[in-house]
Amino acid sequence: MLRLRRATVLVAGPQDAVEQRLSVEVGGERRTAIADVGLVGPAQPGDELIVNVEAVELGLGSGGADIVHVNLTRGLDGDGTPGAHVMKLNYTSLQHAVLPVEEGAADAIPPAPALPLRAPTAVLALHGQLAPLAWAFAQATGGGGRLGYVQTAGGALPGGHSCVVHELRESGRLAGHLTAGPAFGGADGEAITTAAALHHGLAERGWDAAVVGPGPGILGSGSALGHGGLQALDSAHTALALGSPTLLVARMSSTDGRPRHRGLSHHTRTVLDLLLAPVVVALPAGERPADARHDWRVLVTDLDGYAATGLPTRSMGRDDPLFFAAALAAGDVLARMT
Repeated sequence: MLRLRRATVLVAGPQDAVEQRLSVEVGGERRTAIADVGLVGPAQPGDELIVNVEAVELGLGSGGADIVHVNLTRGLDGDGTPGAHVMKLNYTSLQHAVLPVEEGAADAIPPAPALPLRAPTAVLALHGQLAPLAWAFAQATGGGGRLGYVQTAGGALPGGHSCVVHELRESGRLAGHLTAGPAFGGADGEAITTAAALHHGLAERGWDAAVVGPGPGILGSGSALGHGGLQALDSAHTALALGSPTLLVARMSSTDGRPRHRGLSHHTRTVLDLLLAPVVVALPAGERPADARHDWRVLVTDLDGYAATGLPTRSMGRDDPLFFAAALAAGDVLARMT
């Protein structure tokens, strides 16, 4: 059974936020809760809630807060999205209908997609790679490149959960944000599949390049195949099948205490081994290619320039220069591929 508990709102953050931060009382304890306003509506002090406490009770680092399941005071009158009938999170208690970018006339024969997609796609292993990649891409294109982000499974599913995405869109470093598959609530639209999201962004919205990857956090088990980073395999194959020149963003670390993630992470090595076709892989200066099958690009990165931006400079709570250098290299190489 779900770990659901009753809660009372003590302090409520701005109601016009995509994701509302709350201070709540659960069983006599003051805790932090998050409400996805698009799903459960805004809350006010005194509201009675049902919150999901699973992540906090398990002590998950990417959890950090209880999640509002329903607002019993003012959340039982929702009307859904008018005209929407395509479900996300279907057959769960949070199923909701959306208007996907793929929507067409029900009785029409859909036109063949415009292929191949000639604009490039970068595939992330972790959400933390997004900010340095986007910054380096903007630097390399003089701020004139249009980079779109497609959020997939593998990490957090709500599109509004990432403060970084909001900041990158506000600064113009991201030209769009679509959520694909089970991910939902994209700032610029929803897609049923990653393929449709890439086609919509690159062929219809005019993105010069796309970056595809999970939201914050990652699913993991310590095994070779049982982790959210393997979503990169599916995303890379999708991009390749659509004819988009594909760049795999290497997950690297110089400070991770787990040997399997030091240097080139086993997450990236596994994806590279399993890919059915070669891809481009970027590395920061001083690092060596891992095999001869893929197209490795090695170049100098500007860690100091990135650090001065105010964008995140820590990965999983620690300083990790190699992690950010690899993502910066990928952003520069992606710009050169446009």
